[in-house]
Amino acid sequence: MKHEDVIQIKDEIILALLPNVEFDGWTWENVIQSAQEAGHKDTVARIVFPDKLLDVLDSFSDLADREMLKALQDIDPQELSVRERVSTALMKRFEFLSNYQEATKQSAAFWLVPSRKPQATKLVWRSADHIWNWAGDISTDYNRYTKRGLLSGIIVSSTLYWFNSNNDLIALRAFIDRRIENVMKFGKLISRIKTKK
Repeated sequence: MKHEDVIQIKDEIILALLPNVEFDGWTWENVIQSAQEAGHKDTVARIVFPDKLLDVLDSFSDLADREMLKALQDIDPQELSVRERVSTALMKRFEFLSNYQEATKQSAAFWLVPSRKPQATKLVWRSADHIWNWAGDISTDYNRYTKRGLLSGIIVSSTLYWFNSNNDLIALRAFIDRRIENVMKFGKLISRIKTKK
């Protein structure tokens, strides 16, 4: 099975699953049922999600990242300031997730289990990496890790704010802009990036 086919199947199952998560939660039984609803056999779900819910929740985050990048395709980051690039990208991700806020809340609860926190950290870092790559950052020294680490913190705090904002994306954008401003003032650690030529 080609990688692209696996991604497509995962997306189909997850998109069928998301409307049910609010009522039934992120359960493997729910995944199997949603796979059937998407036209796949039980064995297919087990093949594409070998680690079961760990893979399902990882794939949900990956789907949100890809939807974010898709929404950014017609935006030229060179026409925006650094802070606008970061906030614009992050908002595109939240705009996709705004359709599934309860499912996202439950996914956050899933990742809060101590044994899962290392993988949760990797997922947030991956999202931050996608955003900085789109923004044009090509640094390879410690600045690369600093920027992604700082943005990871913004992603986490913004997500928590969003959970408690009644899905108010306007208020969320203002919060994100304030957080970015605070980080940039703190030593101006993300005030400069090298742009792709």
